[in-house]
Amino acid sequence: MNLSPETESTGYRLVSLEATDSTNDDALKAARSGDPGQLWITAAEQLAGRGRHGRQWSSPQGNLYASLLLIDPCEVAAAPQLGFVAGLALHEAVEEVTGIGAPNLSLKWPNDLLLDGAKVSGLLLEGHKIQADGPLAIVIGFGVNVAFAPTGTPYPAAALTTVRPDLTRDILLRSLAAAFARTFSAWRTSSRMNASDPFGAIRRLWLERAAGVGEEVRLRLPAGEKKGVFEGLDRFGRLQLKSPHGVELIDAGDLYFPNLLHDIAKPDAGTKRF
Repeated sequence: MNLSPETESTGYRLVSLEATDSTNDDALKAARSGDPGQLWITAAEQLAGRGRHGRQWSSPQGNLYASLLLIDPCEVAAAPQLGFVAGLALHEAVEEVTGIGAPNLSLKWPNDLLLDGAKVSGLLLEGHKIQADGPLAIVIGFGVNVAFAPTGTPYPAAALTTVRPDLTRDILLRSLAAAFARTFSAWRTSSRMNASDPFGAIRRLWLERAAGVGEEVRLRLPAGEKKGVFEGLDRFGRLQLKSPHGVELIDAGDLYFPNLLHDIAKPDAGTKRF
């Protein structure tokens, strides 16, 4: 596997492994060893991949498992925005390699990519302070169903080879790394130029590709379930849920669309694979 010359020229590097426990863990180890960041780590197979809330998942060969390490990319308060930056980059990359864009290819809050309503990818964003007074390390994990889609998930899953049979994880990584470099650079520029709403440009682009905006949705939260209309995102990336009681801001949760098939599966199954 390799990055494009254009991506490498902007300082990104790649470590490609045959097998590892978790590419996110490998990226964090690199940060603790003093790596300067802009480091991609991929593996053909993961033995102990994980997702949000510590969920475990198998990682069969043929899919893309990649993590990106960034060192001090932003202030701590702005770090959650990087999940939306990564989502946009992934959407752009998949559109580039498959020729399929919105609305068939859509982003699901906060961190999934859907193809015709079925999940093809998830993201895992983790932030760590290497030392109390040290730099902020951000690790972004990407798990993409290139050749295989899991079964028994909380909502349907699909593999990208159903729409492009010759697609490989190598092709997708090259496109993803290039798309992320462009999107990340644009986000940093926009943040500097729009101090009053640094997330505004990314929020607008993300919402243009989002599934379920303006529709009735369900959110499963640790405290229970909430229902309402998905109105949009606030300036910090929180979901705006409108109900008869007003608009509530949701920091994190599992989002379901009643008009799709998501709700027919078990609500407590894992949803991420990294």
